[in-house]
Amino acid sequence: MPAAVGVALILWAAALMRRQGTTLHPHGQATVLVTSGPFAFSRNPIYLGFALVLLGLAAGLGSSAPWAVLTAWVFAMERLFIRREEEALAARFGPAFAAYAERVRRWF
Repeated sequence: MPAAVGVALILWAAALMRRQGTTLHPHGQATVLVTSGPFAFSRNPIYLGFALVLLGLAAGLGSSAPWAVLTAWVFAMERLFIRREEEALAARFGPAFAAYAERVRRWF
């Protein structure tokens, strides 16, 4: 079940970003600060969706190794992508991003 929710979350967030006309590429420059839809409860719904997919796989496999992969993946996304993306959004959107970050948590 978590994997299905994760896929739905990824698709919803990606569709909204496309409709808003901003990039999905992690290193691309955002043209719009998207704060509606899944972005109203998570600043990173696509990463959250992937984490849910991994959570579903880990739970379904029934061994401890996938849990280590999930933990490492979340840590890596935080360090390698999310922090840089949020720095870029803060630089581009200033007070609007600061208010959004104050209102909405990074993951959920």
